[in-house]
Order: sequence, then C-alpha cells, then structure tokens
Amino acid sequence: MACINFPSPVFGPIHSRRLGTSLGINLLPEGGKVCSFDCLYCECGFNKDNRDNTKLPSREKVREVLEKKLIKLKEEGITPDVFTFAGNGEPTSHPQFEEIIEDTRILRDKYFLNAKISVLSNSTFIHKPSVFRALQRVDNNILKLDTVNPDFIKCVDRPNAGFDLKRILEDLKKFNGNLIIQTMFLKVKKDGKVIDNTTDEFVTPWLEEVKKINPREVMIYTIARETPDKDLEKISKGKMDEIGEKVEKAGLKCNVSY
Repeated sequence: MACINFPSPVFGPIHSRRLGTSLGINLLPEGGKVCSFDCLYCECGFNKDNRDNTKLPSREKVREVLEKKLIKLKEEGITPDVFTFAGNGEPTSHPQFEEIIEDTRILRDKYFLNAKISVLSNSTFIHKPSVFRALQRVDNNILKLDTVNPDFIKCVDRPNAGFDLKRILEDLKKFNGNLIIQTMFLKVKKDGKVIDNTTDEFVTPWLEEVKKINPREVMIYTIARETPDKDLEKISKGKMDEIGEKVEKAGLKCNVSY
C-alpha cells in the first residue's frame, strides 16, 4: 500500500505539477495522516495507518523552522515559486492556522517577496471564521470539490462524520470568486460496480455548481502517483481535455493536469 509521510513542519522544495517549485508546510504530525477526509487516492495512505500520535507542530515551531529553511534557501541560491500548505492531512484543521498564515506572510515578504502562498484544502473547515479569514489572505486558496454526488463522496472521499455538502457549497460561494476549485477525476471499482465521475451524470451537476461558485480558476487532475487503494483507474488525457473544454466553455479558466 502506498503511504508517503511528509516531514513536519517544513519539507522540500519539491516540484509540483500545478505550482512549480514548492516549499511544503505540513501542519500535521509527520508520523502519519490526520485528515477530515480519508480519500482512496491519497498518497499519504489512510487515517488508520497513522502510526505516530505526535502532537501538531506549534505556531512557534512552524515559524522557527520555516525561517531557518528560508535563510538556508537564500544561501543556496534556491528560489521557491510558492509556499504550499499541504502534507499529512487537512492543513486548516490546525487550531492556529490563521496565525500561522500571518507568520508565513511576514516571512515570505522578508525573504522571497515574489513567492506565492498556497493552501490545498478539502473545504471541510471553511465555515470557521478564522479559516475563512486566513484563506482570504493567501494568494491561492485551492479548495476541493471532487463532485456533488453524495455516493461518490461517501465511496471515494470518505469524509468523517458531520460532513455537510450543502453547507460547503454555500460557503464556497461566500468567497465571491476569490478561490480556486480543485477536482480529482478517476474511475473506481467497488462491489462489482464502476463509479466514474467523468460521465455526464457527474460532470453536468458538478459544473453547474462550479459556475455558481464562480472561482477565478478550476484545477482538474487525475491520478499521478501510487494510491493506497488499488481499484482506482487514471483518466485519459483525451477525457481530461474534454472536461477542461466544458469548463472553459462555461466561461471559467481551467488548468488540466494529467
């Protein structure tokens, strides 16, 4: 089973398909995934495989380690394109997320003024005022919406108890277009059935909701790395381009990754 545990609280830089040279900021323990989703395609494995119950890194720890890393990058002549909040789970679940974002903005401005700050989020905590404020303060708040089909969400994204799709859709609209929607497309075989969120049954209602959210960009992607569940199938370039064209025809900018 695939399982990548990222160092905490800082890792990289690494090359990102969508973001360029990315310095990762991991606000979760480095011993395993802690997330409000348990996606079948997550490169970090499943929540049950968290083998190390270490505490979340404190705000002070993140700031200290991040500044040391930025100084080192300066000395080495390496310039990151982006600071990306990602890693072993949902970054916005950290209780000091808003404060850490402000610290990161200060350090970014001090050492790498032209670098962007991005957050990869599954959208489950955007109802919290502090998270909403923080996401308004970053350059790229990349928020997940794989589908609006409850069965697909239950089967593939596997959110924890309390997930409310209707609330998330309404909260995404509150960004007034200042957000990026990210969507994973794949096929999965479960209980003798194939679920494919590239079909019109899935794409049409998804795109209708995305149009209502009116993000400044839509990022669509498919499997690129090993996944913990082996019953998943990568989507072809042709089909991904077809979905991308539908998004563009709806008047939205679309970035397609294969």
